[in-house]
Amino acid sequence: MAFKSISFRFDAETLDKLHYVANYEGRSVNGQINHMVRKLIENFEKEHGEITFGREKK
Repeated sequence: MAFKSISFRFDAETLDKLHYVANYEGRSVNGQINHMVRKLIENFEKEHGEITFGREKK
């Protein structure tokens, strides 16, 4: 799997809280963001169906 980078901007309080949650969960901030995004996509697909790009649905 190839990885791509994007940048985020957070206010200081939100970033501090994100660090806190990530640490509590035993993840880096990057790992926590990846986890949250994967869960968001999983929940979206449960409700709306699999997201596909030029391939058939499973």
